[in-house]
Order: sequence, then C-alpha cells, then structure tokens
Amino acid sequence: MSDEQRNTVWRFAIIFIFITIGFVAVLGKIIYIQAVERDEWLKVADKQVPTHKPIKATRGNILDCNGRLLASSMPQYYIYMDTRVPALHNDNGKLFAAHIDTLALDLANIVGDKSQAEYKARIVNAYRRGEKRLKVCDHRINYLQRQELEQNSLIKKGKYKSGIFFEDQHRRIKPYGILASRTIGGIYGEDGVGNSGLEKGFDKELRGIDGLSSIQKIGGRYESVTLEEAKDGLDVVTTIDANLQDIVENALLVKTAERSAQWGCAILMETQTGYIRAIANIDRAKDDGQYFEGQNHAVQRVEPGSTFKTIALVAALDDGKIKITDTVSVSRQPWKYFTVQHTDAHAMDTLLTVRSALAVSSNIALAKLITRSYEGSAKKFVRKIEKMGLMDSVYCEIPGADKVRIDVPKDTVTLSKMSYGYSVELSPMQILMFYNAIANGGRMMRPMLVTAIQQNGDVEKSFRPEVVESSICGNRTLKDIQGALHDVVWDDRLGTAAKKTWSRKAQSELVHIAGKTGTAQLFVRGHGYSSKRHRITFVGYFPEENPRYTCICMIEDPQYPYDAGMDCGAVVRVIAEKTMAYTGCYIYDNGEKRLEKR
Repeated sequence: MSDEQRNTVWRFAIIFIFITIGFVAVLGKIIYIQAVERDEWLKVADKQVPTHKPIKATRGNILDCNGRLLASSMPQYYIYMDTRVPALHNDNGKLFAAHIDTLALDLANIVGDKSQAEYKARIVNAYRRGEKRLKVCDHRINYLQRQELEQNSLIKKGKYKSGIFFEDQHRRIKPYGILASRTIGGIYGEDGVGNSGLEKGFDKELRGIDGLSSIQKIGGRYESVTLEEAKDGLDVVTTIDANLQDIVENALLVKTAERSAQWGCAILMETQTGYIRAIANIDRAKDDGQYFEGQNHAVQRVEPGSTFKTIALVAALDDGKIKITDTVSVSRQPWKYFTVQHTDAHAMDTLLTVRSALAVSSNIALAKLITRSYEGSAKKFVRKIEKMGLMDSVYCEIPGADKVRIDVPKDTVTLSKMSYGYSVELSPMQILMFYNAIANGGRMMRPMLVTAIQQNGDVEKSFRPEVVESSICGNRTLKDIQGALHDVVWDDRLGTAAKKTWSRKAQSELVHIAGKTGTAQLFVRGHGYSSKRHRITFVGYFPEENPRYTCICMIEDPQYPYDAGMDCGAVVRVIAEKTMAYTGCYIYDNGEKRLEKR
C-alpha cells in the first residue's frame, strides 16, 4: 500500500471515529433528556401548546309581530389592564405618569362607581405590583360607555401601549320589562340555554353556534387568534303585539289586584289565524302581596267550571241527543242524582230551554241533560269531544304545556259532574281554542306564538296558521250555540255576563261580545271543595257580528265580593274596547254600524 493510500485510509478512519463519537453523544443526550429531564421539558412543551377558547355566539332576538324587541342579547364589557406592558415603563414610566390622572377622571365620570382618587389608587397599586390582568372596575359597562372611554388619550394608543383591553359578555334583556315575560321565558345564567317559554322552545335556533379561538404567543406576547368564527343565533318572530300585550296585562292586573286574587291569566287570540296577540300571567307574592309574572297559568290545566257547559252542549246537540228548544225543569232545591246533589247559584223554580239553561248557567239543567243523553254510554260523550279536536296535544309552542284531561267516567255520577266542568281539566289556552272555533264558523285553529325564524331580516323558516279541526260540529249546532252565547251577555234577565243593576259586566256600548262565564269551587287538600273559594272565568269573542278576536280571563281565588261576569267579563270588555280602539273602530254610516279599519 502506498503512502498516499495509507494517508487516505487514516483520514477516513478519523472522520468515522468523529462521526461515531458525535452519534454516541447525541444518543446519550437523547437518553439523558428522556430519563432525567423528561418532566421539565414536557412542562415547557405544554406552555407552547395553544390554548383553545370558545367564542360565544350572540343569542338571537325574540321579536313581536311588528319587529319590536321582546328579548335581546346586549353586549356589555369588563375593563382589564395589563400594567406590565413595556410602553408604560419606558423612560421611568413617563407615559403612565402623563396619563394616569385623565384616565382615572374619565373612569370616574363615565363608569361612575368610584371617585377619581379611588380609580387612580387602584391602578397605581397594580402598576407597582406589575399585575397582568387588573379588573379596572367591578361591574360591566355598556357599549355607549365603552365608546366614550375609547376617546381617552391613553386608551386611544391601543392595548399594546396603554395595556387596557375590553372583554365582552352578552346579557339577556327584555326591553318591555315584565311584558309577556313568562311566555318569552328565560335562560340559565347570562349565556346559558333557555329554561322556560319560547327561550326554551326555540333554544337551538336562538343559541347559534360557538366559534373557536386560540391563545398563542406571538412576538413575545399572547394573542387571541380566531380559528373558527361564531355563527350568531337566529331571531324568533312571535305573534305577540306589544301594544295589545300592554292592554291585556294592565286590564288583568287592575282586576286581579282589586280582588286580591292569588293569580290571574288572560289571553287574546286572533280568531281566523289562531295567532296569540297577547298572553298575560300574574301571580301574587306571598311575602309582600305584590304581583309579578310567575307561572305560565295559560298552559296549566285546571277544572274549568261552567265554561265546559258549552263543550258538553255542543256534543249533545251535534249527536242529536237534544235540541236547543228542549226544556228542562230546575228548582231552588238541590237535585239529587244518586249520591250527588247538584245546586244552582242562580236558583229558580221554572222550566228552561237548553238555550236559556246555558245563558243562566244552570248546573242542574246541564247535569240532567247530559246524564239523560249519555247515561250508560259515557264513552260516546268523551269520544265526541275528542272528535272536535279539543284533545289534540299539539296546540302551543310553550314547553311543558299540559294536555287536556277528559277521561271516560267510570260511573254516571262522575258524568253528571263533568257536564258543568268538574272531573275534567283544561288549560285556559285550550278553553280559548274551543271558543275560538265557535267564533270562527266551527274551524278550530291551533294557537300560535311564532310565525317565523329569521337571520338579519331574511326568513329562514315560516309557520302558517294550522287547522286542528275543519269543523267541530254541524252548522245547525253552531248557530244554536252562538245564539246561547249571545244570551249570556245580552239577556238582561238570565245572562250571567249581562248588565244587571249597576254592573256592566261584559256588555259594551262600543263592541258586541258573546261568550260564557265559568265558576269552579277550589279543591283544598285535606278539606275537599270549598264553597267560599273559587276560580272564575269569562271567555268570549268580538265583535260578535264578525269575530276578529277571542279572549279569556281566568282569576284564581278572588276575595269576596266576586262574580265571573262582573270581574272576568269586565276584564274582557275592557280588553275588547281598547283592542278595537287600537286596531280599528266602529262608526255609523247611514244608520248602520260597520267596522272602519285604521
């Protein structure tokens, strides 16, 4: 081997040795890091991993039928300050010293919860401690306050020089206060899910889809980087008219408070469409006796009392069991039927036609008529009511709404009590739905609270009026029952909602109303039915000549003196008069009365 070849081999050998030593060193370092420094480096790695944070979607609005806000998410902001930013400390804190007084003054004037000196002391102390995230004020500010603060000379310089930044949160507000509050519903927390009313029923649409951001270290600072934009919630357009809602709530509140009742409920429905234009629920607080929006009584079932008599008569008339001109005897004395005694509040010894029996609301007459018609075939009675569409479970968008309870009675005694509204349970909404069908020529409409789901004014989904039953009964039955409901209000001798002595009850000089009163004794646990505590109701439609609205008022446990026609009938009368004044008015043209729309 020549000297030149020998030198070449040595050079390759030396290079190989160095490579081997380097490889062994790297391998040793890897083993050392894995075995000894593993935990330390894992901690460092964890700090480099971006932190994901959801971007909350703005919850959609709930609007009335005219586009006015009933519920909305309004942005509010917390003010934070990173007192460590280098710009505030350069030149011995020259920038901070030059602006701290004006910053504290603007905070005191705009936010207003602390004085200038208090704000200055809070910020200066945090500056000296080098706080990373100082909450400048304890509560949130609104958008207008933020705009004013952003005119401050220090804040104008941006968060990298001032250290000040805003974090937004959305708060659910109801611009009209308690107006339709229970129906609109609420949410868990400020950014949570709907827990009642329309907020719950349409939570998926209202909530939207959250986005995603990442907190990453960029240029030595942690920044929030949007990975996925949030998709804001959709708006829900309701059938409620805020003006009519105000009319209904005020009329109900006045009468409920006047009678110191436990609760009151009133609903106004548009006859032809089934749109709920107003729905009010008022409860009496146990501690101070003040009234507030508590439970949604509109969709909670109760024993309806005499408003059920109309339902019972429609069944018997349409089945051909009785005629409107048939007569039935009533007496001042109770009518004993097996073990039950039936009595009348308006006791009299006479013969009543079926039409008059409904006008005077005779329990004895209804018990006799229904037991004679369906004795031994009570199942047919219940099935007839079912065919009318009254027991349809799909009738309202409010979650948790009760279903009708009309069970087939096991004995005729129970049937006799069902005839005038006991041993059955319906919600005010369901009672209203039935009477609205009578006003609507027999066509039963599903009560509706929502007409559309929209995004930025563009309709994504619309809901049209829905017919539950095209005809609840024959035309002859319908005309007969409409005549009887007219007498309830306009027969001054027998009508339970007619003008008697000084009380106007449901009679109005401005608009004709037809309807029915109802009074039910309250069941007191452990004591049975109380003859001194009642639930009173009036449900009717107007104008009687061409019905546009149907309305129900129900009041629980009013203080004496009370009367369904005098109290609930009066509430509906006030609602009817003010509703017609708002939507249109009656005028006389050549001696004839007609409806003039605004």
